[in-house]
Amino acid sequence: MAPLPGAELVRRPLQLYRYLLRCCQQLPTKGIQQHYKHAVRQSFRVHSDEDNPERIQQIIKRAIEDADWIMNKYKKQN
Repeated sequence: MAPLPGAELVRRPLQLYRYLLRCCQQLPTKGIQQHYKHAVRQSFRVHSDEDNPERIQQIIKRAIEDADWIMNKYKKQN
């Protein structure tokens, strides 16, 4: 199950970036939100030079799975 509706529509890196930032807004506290926003931005900087379409799709898939795990983690704590 995806953390937010629309995960299945994410195909490009910019879409993923926006999607992950929207996920961050759903987290419970400002501190946690800022932590994960920073992690998202940092990850995008690290992968900004990636040009292999297959690898990009792998990164997108993994990022959505990770976001799902994080959202479920904080959902269980509340």
